[in-house]
Amino acid sequence: MSPIEKQLIQLSAEVPSELGGQRLDQVAAQVFPDYSRSRLSSWIKDGRLTVDGAVLRPRDIVHGGSRLSLEAEQEAQGEWLAQDIELNIVYEDEHILVLDKPAGLVVHPAAGHQDGTLLNALLHHVPELVNVPRAGIVHRLDKDTTGLMVVAKTLIAQTRLVEQLQARSVSRIYEAIVIGVITAGGTIDAPIGRHGTQRQKMAVTEGGKPAVSHYRVLERFRSHTHTRVKLETGRTHQIRVHMAHVGYPLVGDPVYAGRFRIPPAASQTLVQELKSFPRQALHARFLELDHPATGQRMKWESPLPDDFVWLLTLLRQDRDAFVG
Repeated sequence: MSPIEKQLIQLSAEVPSELGGQRLDQVAAQVFPDYSRSRLSSWIKDGRLTVDGAVLRPRDIVHGGSRLSLEAEQEAQGEWLAQDIELNIVYEDEHILVLDKPAGLVVHPAAGHQDGTLLNALLHHVPELVNVPRAGIVHRLDKDTTGLMVVAKTLIAQTRLVEQLQARSVSRIYEAIVIGVITAGGTIDAPIGRHGTQRQKMAVTEGGKPAVSHYRVLERFRSHTHTRVKLETGRTHQIRVHMAHVGYPLVGDPVYAGRFRIPPAASQTLVQELKSFPRQALHARFLELDHPATGQRMKWESPLPDDFVWLLTLLRQDRDAFVG
């Protein structure tokens, strides 16, 4: 693969009089809104963003009429390996890419998963993503969760998508099969943080970050429920933790589900499927957002994966066999 050219960024702007008297990092964030505060701060410290040709500190005060000049190279973000891994891309243009993630694909390299991840696949498909933080990944799905994800292909798209996620204007709707019969939908507003003793787990905890999930019933079975969950926030394992917290853990969840719930006198086929379902039954079904370049509202839908559909079929057969 040929070396990737670094993206050269050259911008200049005059400080409006109404912003005079504020810190340089605060002014820069308003004058150059396409870049995050932390990135601008880093460029100021590196002398890439100057005021009337002078290098200042992020906290230094600037005056109206001063000239801000930015000359920076967007550096490669990591020593990651590009790998030819098949991607199911449902939409792509020069700014964003939307894909349908399969079960078993880790999103980002980490301890135990240095390669073979979605990030490695993205770098092969779009080599320029080496210049974008986390190769444009702005939100994640757990390894065994399937469904829709958006990836930013440019630094500006990344900044704007992160802003939308923080403003909660990105709509992410999931479908799940949970253990237990839910009588009605509801909202779970419960903070999530690291588990006190099991550091690989998340938990509802008083000192956690705010987390809000809205759920509703799609279909009830004898001992399970097909639900739709809309995220307001995007905490790690949020749906899995929240649904377990209210007593309806996801089928197949190896971390949060606890014991199996088998309908009485269920068929051997259903019993076996519930016991051996290979992952948490969770699918990112709908994704809706404002396009970072055009502002147009866009929406995508992903069909339920085969294992999810098969389990629903068996649960319906079981319920229908005992009706009346």
